[in-house]
Amino acid sequence: MGHGYEKLYMVRAEARGIVDAAARAWQGPGRERDLLVQSLKAAGAATLAWAVSGWWLKDPVALMAPWVAVVLVQATVYRSLFKGLQQLVAIAVGTLLAAGAEALTGNILISVALVLPVVMLLSNWPRLGDQGIYGPTTALFTLTSGPVSSLTVSHRLLQALLGAAIGIAVNALIVPPVHLRNVRENLSSLARGAEGALAGMAEGLAHNDWSEETATDWRQLSDRLQQRQASLRSARLWSHESLRLNPRLPWKSRKRLPPLPDESEDQRWGAIAAQIGGIANTMIDIVDENRTIPSPDQRALGDYGLLLCDLAAACAARADLICLPSAPDDEDAHARLEEALDSVERRHDALHKVLCDQHSVSTATTAVLGTLLVQAQNIWHHIAPDTWPRATDGA
Repeated sequence: MGHGYEKLYMVRAEARGIVDAAARAWQGPGRERDLLVQSLKAAGAATLAWAVSGWWLKDPVALMAPWVAVVLVQATVYRSLFKGLQQLVAIAVGTLLAAGAEALTGNILISVALVLPVVMLLSNWPRLGDQGIYGPTTALFTLTSGPVSSLTVSHRLLQALLGAAIGIAVNALIVPPVHLRNVRENLSSLARGAEGALAGMAEGLAHNDWSEETATDWRQLSDRLQQRQASLRSARLWSHESLRLNPRLPWKSRKRLPPLPDESEDQRWGAIAAQIGGIANTMIDIVDENRTIPSPDQRALGDYGLLLCDLAAACAARADLICLPSAPDDEDAHARLEEALDSVERRHDALHKVLCDQHSVSTATTAVLGTLLVQAQNIWHHIAPDTWPRATDGA
């Protein structure tokens, strides 16, 4: 009974997710609307290809045109052209090898047995990318879907060419995709995630409200930051690629595009995410009963939590400078960043003095908190390199 309720809950969650995605696509630009537009374009390209090849030309192998067209409505115009060339080569190789084998053997079964191993190996050729699989599938269609002749082979190749032309044309001429927004969205997600992770750690340490389970949750937050960083790298690649060969963006128009955050911001937040992961790992080591790492004094950990709180505030202000529409001229964000960094410096200096005073702290505190303080210093450095206390980086 409980298993049935669990399945029902999963179905409801999936349905709710679909409804929410549809609502976001209706409300305004975003990933969901991009997917909707590309899906409709692919369906339209396949319909048009079938109308030309099957309805108008009445070609005996008309399936090839919509089959190729629907695949070539890719996420960028450049990708449509590149993948189209790869796919046409794969289809031509599969078709010609299949036709040649059938002409030599005169037997479909023997031809399939001879051709498939060869085209399967060729499908792994890096030059064909992920389009290599169309070689063996086309070879199978050629051998099993009807009599093999020079007429059907030439029709199959021409229909593939027609489908590629229609798919590429639809993608290039009807709302050609431009993936600039995704960079800012992914960078914002990474920056806000770093802020949230630091704030969560700060609250737990400052109030002595953390445990092994809490530290594991911090590690999971850090892992999610790494995933967001990977998404950001992918978004950067898509944004660069979507500008190539895009008729929607002639060279003069590109100067009027909204500027993207500099790629140095990707490196900044990726480095911050790595240090957050280091802090989470250190905290896990502290509570691990199988490790001999001593636990530092609670008061020192509480002060460290307050330092992380100030770093979270600095992250929030820095994120506003790259994510808000008014960035980077937001005077309020600049003021909040300066205020947070001043507080970071005061707390850092206080903790550094505590660590240097061997009479006021235990050896465990000096060893472990020193490591944590270096990780916090590194975060500070990446947020604002000009204010980092290089004279004390040996803490």
